[in-house]
Amino acid sequence: MSAEFVKTPGWLDWYANPSKPRYRPPPGAVDAHCHVFGPGAEFPFAPERKYTPCDASKAQLYALRDHLGFARNVVVQATCHGADNAAMIDALVHSGGRARGVATVRGAVTDAALAAMHRDGVRGVRFNFLKRLVDFTPREELIAIAGRIAPLGWHIVIYFEAPDLPELWDFFTALPTPVVVDHMGRPDVTKPVDGPEFALFQRLLAEHPNIWSKVTCPERLSVAGPPALDGERDAYRDVVPFARRLIERFPDRVLWGTDWPHPNLKGHMPDDGLLVDVIPHIAPDPAARQRLLVSNPMRLYWPEEI
Repeated sequence: MSAEFVKTPGWLDWYANPSKPRYRPPPGAVDAHCHVFGPGAEFPFAPERKYTPCDASKAQLYALRDHLGFARNVVVQATCHGADNAAMIDALVHSGGRARGVATVRGAVTDAALAAMHRDGVRGVRFNFLKRLVDFTPREELIAIAGRIAPLGWHIVIYFEAPDLPELWDFFTALPTPVVVDHMGRPDVTKPVDGPEFALFQRLLAEHPNIWSKVTCPERLSVAGPPALDGERDAYRDVVPFARRLIERFPDRVLWGTDWPHPNLKGHMPDDGLLVDVIPHIAPDPAARQRLLVSNPMRLYWPEEI
């Protein structure tokens, strides 16, 4: 990494030697939420970024994909790159058609730029509502962007925290595209799965059939954390009931992903092999796993191949 890009103090690098999962994903499985960082010497990080990460290249991402037993990736634009999607798009065009992307765009983006991103494999844009990660974007600008991407058949990915859902409800439900929520809306897993906070999130999906959820990031949501002993595979058990509930209630509108290389994670860096081994716990039924890992992401990102 260039001296210009010194990692944020305390930044945890991704797990260098992930274990081989015991669970084998079905053929065609998609890691539907992951990122690339730089490398900073080739794809500089945004001046307005809130953090400076480690490098995490497309080659390293695709090596992990193969190691974990997946066939495809959805690469989500990282906030450290702002609205410069060059690193993400470079990963798409070098994927041999095995990756799609979710971009960050501003209101000034041209129709020609959107069309070029579509040709390169972008199929969505991300709206981030975590103030610690991004600066505020006026909702009028976001609504305008949503209207412009709708004719392309793209969707919108939204990232927010559970306590903010009541304030954002009207905005989310007015969006004119499919909407995919990152990380189950970040529930507080110390609260009951049947409690009012998670019930509100389920109501959002129940009342609005264009809204999907990623059942991702147990390592980010968990209080229990990873197994205490080496060799154990039963990880992040306190998150399992939340993910399982969404998979059971909304089987055709859930996605799964690693979140590699796990930006801004505190406390520990997960073994990605362990994350894959959580899948049979949140989706015990093979048919549910087929929808979660293959049918649903293919319908959203590669509909032309169905």
